[in-house]
Amino acid sequence: MSDHLDAMRNFVQAMNQGSPHAIALKMETVALDREGATLRVPYDEKLIGDPETGVIAGGVVTTLLDHACGQAVHTGLTEFKTIATLDLRIDYMRPAEPGKDLFARAHCYKVTRSVAFVRAVAYDDSPDDPVAAAQAAFMLDSSAGRGFGANLKDRKPRK
Repeated sequence: MSDHLDAMRNFVQAMNQGSPHAIALKMETVALDREGATLRVPYDEKLIGDPETGVIAGGVVTTLLDHACGQAVHTGLTEFKTIATLDLRIDYMRPAEPGKDLFARAHCYKVTRSVAFVRAVAYDDSPDDPVAAAQAAFMLDSSAGRGFGANLKDRKPRK
């Protein structure tokens, strides 16, 4: 499992650096282990949803939870497979504290032949006082055995 986790650490780092959305949010994986993944988005005024309160926009919370859940799925697998989010349910519990970084901790608790199930929380100070909680399901082998990226179409430049 150690070799698998080392490979997953490299993979999620590449995922964070290769996703324009993750780059824009300055998202980073701060922990990846057999129990799941913890990611962080640093507080940035560009991410504020309500200028009067300074609270980070809900879409940032959603993106962070989705990425954390996806990375947690990879820690629950014994071999690399492409995945796709099937379902992501989020319960928002309170606004994030202005000026504080946002974290998400996700755990893949069940893997079947074709679906992985994940639970996660987003928080600023402590996972015991969540900003939001998520329940997610991910399709495994979403490319039906084809190589990574095979489901992407070549795009013609727009005029």
